[in-house]
Amino acid sequence: MIEHHIVNEKIQKEFDSYSTTMGSNVGGAGSLDSYIESSASEPLLNKAGLQETEISSYQQEDYNPIRYNSGRRYFQDKAFLIVFVILVLATFAFGIFSIAHSNKNYGKVASYVYDTNSSSCTKSSLNVNTRDQELGFHGAYEHLGYHPNRVIRLGYYPNPVVLGSSGYLLKDTVWTLVITLLLSVPFLFGLLWLLRYYTKQIVYSCLPFFVLIPVFINVFWFVACTVSKDCREAISLALRIFILVFIFALCGIIVWIIILNWHRIELTIRIIGTASEGLARNMRLMLVLPGLLAALFVYYVPIIVFLVFARLNGRIIPNPKVEESEYACGRSTGVECCLWKEDGWVPAYYALAIITMLWSMTIAIESQVYIISGTISQWYFCKAGSSPPRSIRNSIRNAFGPSFGTISFSGLLFGVVRVVRSAVDIARREGHEGIVYVVLRCCVDCALSTIDFLNQFTINFAAITGESYCSSAKMSYELLKRNLLSAVVVETISTRILFGIIFVVTVVYAMVVCAILKAASSLGGDAYFVTVVAWALLFLILYYFVRVLDNVIDTIYICYAMDKDTGDVSRSEVHDVYVRLPISRNYTSILAMHQP
Repeated sequence: MIEHHIVNEKIQKEFDSYSTTMGSNVGGAGSLDSYIESSASEPLLNKAGLQETEISSYQQEDYNPIRYNSGRRYFQDKAFLIVFVILVLATFAFGIFSIAHSNKNYGKVASYVYDTNSSSCTKSSLNVNTRDQELGFHGAYEHLGYHPNRVIRLGYYPNPVVLGSSGYLLKDTVWTLVITLLLSVPFLFGLLWLLRYYTKQIVYSCLPFFVLIPVFINVFWFVACTVSKDCREAISLALRIFILVFIFALCGIIVWIIILNWHRIELTIRIIGTASEGLARNMRLMLVLPGLLAALFVYYVPIIVFLVFARLNGRIIPNPKVEESEYACGRSTGVECCLWKEDGWVPAYYALAIITMLWSMTIAIESQVYIISGTISQWYFCKAGSSPPRSIRNSIRNAFGPSFGTISFSGLLFGVVRVVRSAVDIARREGHEGIVYVVLRCCVDCALSTIDFLNQFTINFAAITGESYCSSAKMSYELLKRNLLSAVVVETISTRILFGIIFVVTVVYAMVVCAILKAASSLGGDAYFVTVVAWALLFLILYYFVRVLDNVIDTIYICYAMDKDTGDVSRSEVHDVYVRLPISRNYTSILAMHQP
């Protein structure tokens, strides 16, 4: 009935237009019927074609084609933008106030004494420096805890041997970190090049080392601890054997996971290769994203300064114990005569500044996802062989312009979920029991999982379309549901393989660093500490690269869903890979219920 109504309405509109054009004063049913009969002989106005067009238009009324919105975007989620701006302005305003009204007497409490006449603290005429002068050179150093003969003999240094060893350790650690930081750039681009052109080779060559490296480290640690006398005394034989067997069991689990997912490795290789190609086509992202982290660090510096100066806002007051009970006070009694009391607003400012810093950090994380999604989607929907102009600049302008409220909302949810989940984990480790706690924990876990599920592709979708957060969450879910795709079906094994690859690369690098330090330095056992620090730095840098590649995979997946929704093929090489993903079985029954 709806289709017939649409057709009749369209015919009536065409008839009215025809009557106006010809200038004829016709009306009534007969004139309309004669118009229908005359138009039936014209192939361009046949009823069947008209009906098909209108029905198709009606069916797509709620599902317009979704593509990258390169036009004008409007500000979304303004309330969260306003709240965040107010928090930032309040943090800086009170921070400037804390600097202007700081008390220079902070840290000089020991030089104040309690005056019984005025019941207040007054500055003592004999301060610490005067007392040291009266005690003399030897007395001053005895007051500091050093023996005078030892001080003179060692040239004012308590232990020059220890200080010399610490100096070498600090020097070698700094140089190792600087060299690692410089080498991380070729490591990163070299790994991207290998994943782009030799994905299959590097994945299959690294798979055995996922197990061999933990086994080697486990055996090496066990033998080294058995040989070392200090380690044998610190860790008993039973505990060493337990750790050895436990790590071997973990290695067995890794082998079982690899065998269980062996049939998916080939598909994962192609997904990683496709994402590497997309990232390589937008290499400037690898320069812009670290810039955002640097900007966040610069943004944090004044807030940290404000927090330091906030402690200086207060006054020196008499010790309540001394003031009320008239106890004796001073160094000889162990009771402080005066205390430092912070102003009442300082704890509230600490809370305000910490909340602002945490929210800013989550906004920075979500901004990176937004910029990656906006840039990659522009590359995806542009013509093959060409690159979109100013793609990164457009994404940055949209992220910190019309969509900043959406990013603020997403960052707030991201931060709240992480804080609540950390609190739940802490409560679980503390061993809380009871049916009420178990039920509450299950409800919280369910709510957090739901938020994570809805948030997975929300920012990706918002970066592409410019929609608000809630609208993006709804539309991205419906987009995947219409096309039998799932928000959890993107190959999570690709992330695990990428983590395994960077683990292998960083461990090999750490072994080389350890060998060089053992051969060219006199650190001894401290060489292992320097090696671990260098390994951690390189792993964090490559971990950041893996997170960027994960965001590229998610963006290409949602762009593929948009292509599938409209029947287009923007990137044939992407369709050849993502079409192999399993469909979501949960959505087939939902769609079947809506079919006539």
